[in-house]
Amino acid sequence: MTTVKISQKNQVVVPREAREHLGVGPGDELLVVPKGGYVIIMARPVSVAKALAGSGKGLYGKASRYLKGERQSWKIRERR
Repeated sequence: MTTVKISQKNQVVVPREAREHLGVGPGDELLVVPKGGYVIIMARPVSVAKALAGSGKGLYGKASRYLKGERQSWKIRERR
């Protein structure tokens, strides 16, 4: 694991091993996704929606009353 410093201009240099692993270089775009107490950095995908699909899994807990209530309300609306 490599650590990096934030410069006075709030910039970060992506370490060579990370760039090589992602297959990115000068001019390529990266997607930066804050999640909880950490940040995910990935090569910018063709479809951001597909890349982030499922990233909220477990957000409301496995047996969330709120989520069950929302799903039930969708079913009621569909029947109308």
